[in-house]
Amino acid sequence: MSSSSTHSSAAPSSSTPSSAVVTIDGGDLGCARLLILLRRRVAELDDGTVVHLSTRDPVAPIDLPVWCDMTGHDYLGVVAADPPTYAVRVTSTPTPTDDRRPWHRIEPERDPGA
Repeated sequence: MSSSSTHSSAAPSSSTPSSAVVTIDGGDLGCARLLILLRRRVAELDDGTVVHLSTRDPVAPIDLPVWCDMTGHDYLGVVAADPPTYAVRVTSTPTPTDDRRPWHRIEPERDPGA
């Protein structure tokens, strides 16, 4: 299994220009760990930043579009075949998800008196 790492075409900072493409190497990570990695990284990026996520996870072409739809990020599709690489455009207002289970939305607390 290859180790996961994050590479960016921009200098590391808390603010990445929206024209930058950020590359994340997901290696052989399975879906759960891959989404945790992606969720953490996109939280640091500006609205409009495009992420290229490479992964050999065979379920990624199914899970990534669903996760993007659930969170509000834009799934842009496949950008390379070897290794398989998928593009996601970051939104500044994603639907909140659980830190350790990013495939679960965080439901807003309901006022019991309402």
